[in-house]
Amino acid sequence: MRIHFTILPEEVDITAIRAQGAGGQNVNKVSNAVHLRFDITASSLPEEVRDRLLQLGDHRISKDGVIIIKAQAFRSLEKNRAEAIRRLEELIARAATVQKARRPTRPTRGSVTRRLEGKTRRAAVKAGRARVGE
Repeated sequence: MRIHFTILPEEVDITAIRAQGAGGQNVNKVSNAVHLRFDITASSLPEEVRDRLLQLGDHRISKDGVIIIKAQAFRSLEKNRAEAIRRLEELIARAATVQKARRPTRPTRGSVTRRLEGKTRRAAVKAGRARVGE
């Protein structure tokens, strides 16, 4: 089951920064990387999704409850902005998906029997390797 959500544009703070790494002369003069900040506690997300997001052990979520995503894969600012928003939506969608409760099951009688027979065969093989007594 999945809870539906919408991310309002005014809740997302996107800042253009200079990208790191190699890029030649272009990297020093163009701000094409994106820093996205999304405050979970101040958002309009449903309460359950907010709680699950805060419980996630993701390194992009700070102690203050702010999601920080840095996107710098593309040379285009627009592509990096779209990539950052896609990653944010993916993270929230992961928290919005409710896991189905696991029902514990017991092994069948046949599988238990097969397992024990296999153990007995293996024990016999190993016993055959033992030193012969006098």
